Amino acid sequence: MPNLAQTLKQEISRIARKEVREDISGLRKTVTAHRSEIASLKRTIKELGAQLRLAQKAVKRAAPAPVEQKAAGRPGRKPVFNADRLKAKRQALGMSQAQMAQLLGISSLSLWKWESGQVTPRTSMLERYFVAMNLGKREAWKVIEAS
Repeated sequence: MPNLAQTLKQEISRIARKEVREDISGLRKTVTAHRSEIASLKRTIKELGAQLRLAQKAVKRAAPAPVEQKAAGRPGRKPVFNADRLKAKRQALGMSQAQMAQLLGISSLSLWKWESGQVTPRTSMLERYFVAMNLGKREAWKVIEAS
């Protein structure tokens, strides 16, 4: 009797494995198809990323440089306010503090504080500073005479 139970158990296991093998073969095909599709999507994403980086570089090169970068004269560096440069520029233009303040559109007291390094200009005033730093002597005097 034990032999019959063991044989029956083995036969049931064999038939179960056969049934499971048939079910799994369909799943294997599906998994393989999904994996190849995932690999294809990854390649597409990689290609699109490369195209995006190239397009961003092209746009960056074609876009006009902001006023701050032109003022700094060094692409890639962030322009910074410098009190000594402001004073040197004023002296190079041959202007008094009142005239330079008029050029910048600020009070003489503010200019004195900027030059002495006691105060740094607000961000809204930095653009005027960078524009003034790029003006030549004739241009600066024309701006003062016009105002």
